[in-house]
Amino acid sequence: MPAKNKLALAVQYPDARLALSLTRHKIRRWVQAALLGPAELTIRFVDADEGRVLNRDYRSRDYATNVLTFAYNEGEEIGADEPTRADIILCTDVLEREAGEQNKTVEEHAAHLIVHGVLHAQGYDHENDDDADEMERFERDILAALGYPDPYTDTHG
Repeated sequence: MPAKNKLALAVQYPDARLALSLTRHKIRRWVQAALLGPAELTIRFVDADEGRVLNRDYRSRDYATNVLTFAYNEGEEIGADEPTRADIILCTDVLEREAGEQNKTVEEHAAHLIVHGVLHAQGYDHENDDDADEMERFERDILAALGYPDPYTDTHG
C-alpha cells in the first residue's frame, strides 16, 4: 500500500446540517485518496447565502455553487516537500439538491465534490475537453478505490 501524504486538515461546519453524517474521519479519507503530495487544507460547509457571497465576490457569479476551491499556491513551482495549500468550500444546500437530482446519496456526492476540489487545489482543471477527460478519469479511479460508484453516471435511477 502506498504511503499516505502528509496532511494538515481542518474541517469547518458553519452550516452544521451535515456534521454528523459527513464526519472528519470520512472527509480525511476522501482527501487523502486524492492527494498527490503533502497538503494543508480546510474543508468548509456553508449555507446558500455564504456560498453565493463567496462565488459572487471571488468568481463574479451571483449564485451558490456546489464547490469552490481557493488554491493559495496555484501556479507556483511547488517543491516535493512543499504542501498544497487551499480552502475547499462546499455549499450544503446545493450539495443536497444535486444529490437528489442525480439520484445519489449525499455522502456519494460529497465524496465526489471533495475529491474534485482537492484535485483543483493541486492544479487539475476542466477548462478544455482533454483536461476535463483527464480529471474525470482520475475522479472515477479515486472514487472507485474508495468504494463509490462512477459520479458521472446515473447508477441509482
